[in-house]
Amino acid sequence: MKIRAAVLNASPVAAPYAQTKPLAIEEVELAPPGHDEVLVRVRAAGLCHSDLSVIDGNRPRPVPMVLGHEAAGEVVEPGAGVSDLKKGDRVIMVFVPSCGHCAPCSEGRPALCEPGNAANGIGELIGGGRRLSAGGKPVHHHIGVSAFAEYAVISRHSLVKVEADIPHEIAALFGCAVLTGVGAVVNTAKVRAGETIAVVGLGGVGLSALLGAVASGASRVIAVDLAEDKLRIARELGATDTFNAADADVVEKIRAATKGGVDHGLEMAGSVKALDLAYQITRRGGTTTTAGLANPAHSLSLSPVRLVAEERTLKGSYVGSCIPVRDIPRFIDLYLRGKLPVDRLLTSTSGLDGINEGFDALAEGRTIRHVILM
Repeated sequence: MKIRAAVLNASPVAAPYAQTKPLAIEEVELAPPGHDEVLVRVRAAGLCHSDLSVIDGNRPRPVPMVLGHEAAGEVVEPGAGVSDLKKGDRVIMVFVPSCGHCAPCSEGRPALCEPGNAANGIGELIGGGRRLSAGGKPVHHHIGVSAFAEYAVISRHSLVKVEADIPHEIAALFGCAVLTGVGAVVNTAKVRAGETIAVVGLGGVGLSALLGAVASGASRVIAVDLAEDKLRIARELGATDTFNAADADVVEKIRAATKGGVDHGLEMAGSVKALDLAYQITRRGGTTTTAGLANPAHSLSLSPVRLVAEERTLKGSYVGSCIPVRDIPRFIDLYLRGKLPVDRLLTSTSGLDGINEGFDALAEGRTIRHVILM
């Protein structure tokens, strides 16, 4: 079938994207679903820094590629071997498919699925190959989803069925921002009631982490960012303290305010400088967790003596260390009960034709989550 999709034909592309137009709205061919695959009508897809990092070259991916990974939609046609989804079922896309058989999957760590991550890296589905093409040539999938399109063929292992009747534009946020941010708090850092936490970087993932910290009962929730508007939003969402990262004395101020640092420092900005700040404001014996995807060529310098003598822990968190089929329904339930006001993260919406302007707003920090409605 022929569909409209936002295709990235080259990378890196410089801003402003409204002028350079890295994402071209083109007609592409979508093949029918294969075994264990599903044809999905995409209803809503969020713009995330993980998409932006492919556009600006910080996360190199093969091109041409249909971007988009944070999305929700409806099943149109289950492929052969798919018996637990039917036409009309609502689903949320997950950007790491889980094979269920490799060592990480068998240990209950599907975010580290080896075949899933291998397929994502080369722009294929976990079942092998590509279902997108243009002019007789293959078009790559973006981390198994490619949601900036009217329809997508997706592995059954990348889909979570949604039972709750929530708007598609809200459901989409659970596929990345909420899964990654809240998951980093409750699964990776394992924040307990009464502990203190600081979140560095207040995009969609960072503010989701802040919501997770509040819901977890953290006694002090500190928000750190360069933008005063985002610090204001953080206070509205439950931050007890806010600090501007541009302040040359921000580390000393936070350590003084917390009597030596926080129990948990979370980095959500995708920046080595932000990660270093999160590490510096974590107390002796505390844990620093990073879910930001910095440029892979960048590195962090640490003192091993301090790491040992202070019994510090530095942890990575991918997909919030989540088991999506377990955690997405749990997080949606918290949203429905008013414990995770995820709808506050939705800044704006547009059609597919407004996608480049949407990425300008994201790159400039003018939006938390802009969602494309199909």
